[in-house]
Amino acid sequence: MNKKNLKIFNNSRVIVTGHTGFKGSWLTAWLKKLGAKVMGIALDPHTNPSHFKASQINKGIKDIRLDIRNSKKLEKKIIAFKPDFVFHLAAQATVGVSYMDPSLTWQSNVFGTLNILESLRKLKNKCNVVIITSDKCYFNKEIHYGYKETDVLGGKDPYSGSKASAEILIKSYVNSFFNNKSKIRIATARAGNVIGGGDWADNRIIPDCVRSWSKNKKVKLRNPNSTRPWQHVLEAVGGYLCLAINLEYNKKLHGESFNFGPNLTKEYSVLELVKTMGKHWRNVSWTRMPKSKKKYFESGLLRLNCKKANKLLKWKTVLRFDELMGMVADWYKHYYLNKKNTLKITSKQIKKYESLAAKRGLHWTKIN
Repeated sequence: MNKKNLKIFNNSRVIVTGHTGFKGSWLTAWLKKLGAKVMGIALDPHTNPSHFKASQINKGIKDIRLDIRNSKKLEKKIIAFKPDFVFHLAAQATVGVSYMDPSLTWQSNVFGTLNILESLRKLKNKCNVVIITSDKCYFNKEIHYGYKETDVLGGKDPYSGSKASAEILIKSYVNSFFNNKSKIRIATARAGNVIGGGDWADNRIIPDCVRSWSKNKKVKLRNPNSTRPWQHVLEAVGGYLCLAINLEYNKKLHGESFNFGPNLTKEYSVLELVKTMGKHWRNVSWTRMPKSKKKYFESGLLRLNCKKANKLLKWKTVLRFDELMGMVADWYKHYYLNKKNTLKITSKQIKKYESLAAKRGLHWTKIN
């Protein structure tokens, strides 16, 4: 039976690297809901609190603590598990940390990916692999233009440079070791600025807001006029799932890259995001951080052109901006009001997203 929808993951063996992280934990929660047999490979969560712990993501999966830079142990785990799907998200994931520790950033994001690819070379079974890089892999000129998958890669900071390098590495391995007769199919995913419940990373706007507002303090904004391709974490994670489904049925997607970002018809600044979030929260306030306190370079404008994913994968964004911000606020309010147990709200929001997506024409999200 053709399962060109989320049903394909039921009883499938799925590896998620970086499952303790923000996006990885939401992806794992969704896969669990779909009935997948999940093995997560990651370090401990980098933040406390974390979505991984608050939503009890470790329950019902094979939860492995392993540094992807350890090639021998990684290879052993991957080969023994015999995955049908691999989602590689493990990475050093922030620009700020990349300035403080560029060596760690490159080792994790480039050599960690190299270790994944080397492990896959020795895998005997058929497997579909989605490797997540970043929208920051593009050489960003900060112009009003949506970057396409064929545009120049690059980066003005260590994090962006590492993600661009990972893309080049993956392409070289696809061409050199995973030809069209290979049982391994690989594609890369480049998502925009992802927000959602359970993110507590430093120097990110939503965590900064909830940390400050929960203590009745003003949130300090670094770049209030900067625009970002805001999208809910489920939009990006849904894109990864959609890409994996299509990889299974279309070998022509092997070696391809895809952007997953919001529509470019309307953009919102950091300040607009904060004001919209404030409609769902009590006693909100903010102030601008003095320029002298900005610690590192950050791009002010970055857009993605997602026509390729729209056309080839039949993927598109689901949530309107007001729906997006409402879901984010609801998750954090649930966290603070329900003794920090967010298993129910996480499951509820995944179910809501699936329902809205199916109603709005995304047939790959149908599970009935």
